[in-house]
Amino acid sequence: MEPETQRLEEWLNKGSHGKMGYMANHFEKRTDPTKLVEGAKTVVSLMYNYHTEEKQQDPEAPKISQYAYGKDYHFILKAKLKELFAFINAEIGEVSGRVFVDSAPVLERDWARRSGLGWMGKNTMLIRPGIGSYYFLAELIIDLEVEPDQPIKDYCGTCRRCIDACPTDAISPQGYILDGSKCISYFTIELKDELPSEFKGKFDNWMFGCDICQEVCPWNRFAKQHNEPEFEPHPDLLSMKKQDWHEITEELFRSVFKKSAVKRTKYSGLKRNLKFLQEGK
Repeated sequence: MEPETQRLEEWLNKGSHGKMGYMANHFEKRTDPTKLVEGAKTVVSLMYNYHTEEKQQDPEAPKISQYAYGKDYHFILKAKLKELFAFINAEIGEVSGRVFVDSAPVLERDWARRSGLGWMGKNTMLIRPGIGSYYFLAELIIDLEVEPDQPIKDYCGTCRRCIDACPTDAISPQGYILDGSKCISYFTIELKDELPSEFKGKFDNWMFGCDICQEVCPWNRFAKQHNEPEFEPHPDLLSMKKQDWHEITEELFRSVFKKSAVKRTKYSGLKRNLKFLQEGK
């Protein structure tokens, strides 16, 4: 059994995926690219920057993870991957395969690590030297034989800033293992049930996602502003004050988050998260 496969199996057996049942589905497809693409010979891993220097203007406003500021990355990246795939076919000849952006059960982080794009940090994010971790991952699985790149070494060293900074202790004391069922991003995006009362006051004012383990990572001091117009936030998003968020209407939610990843939690989910933040004060 491959190390990544074994690690995923152990992670699932511990229940670290919480109520994200889809994580346990299609195990063989998740660990074997040929189950997704017949005749697959190569996984091409790609990174796409989403980091922005822009911030929400009110320091007391409930926070949204950077990746969700603009339009939903699934659609933006999939269109770019299809262009790349067409370019490959035009330059090389007929190549069969599929493009993936969180759209199927794939071990994107492990494949990216194997290809040398970065190492898996103690916060379990893929970190690239001189660049950081504010990147989306995407893949092409193709039937073209390509000489593989090699993994790079781990540069986390003795640093444990992400471990110490996580308010819900989602990262194991030694790092490299994340209990998804304790992660603020899981609670505010994935969990559809009532939020557990024992975590009140521990969300650090995050209403959608969480960037804490990335914000404290020393490697992200190298992060550069993205140049993707589609990732620019809705004009109202950054200017909304704390009170504006707590009084947000469904109409305003639909306007601000049109074509946004935040729509995944729905208006009712965001209101639930906002109420939880207030109760934890």
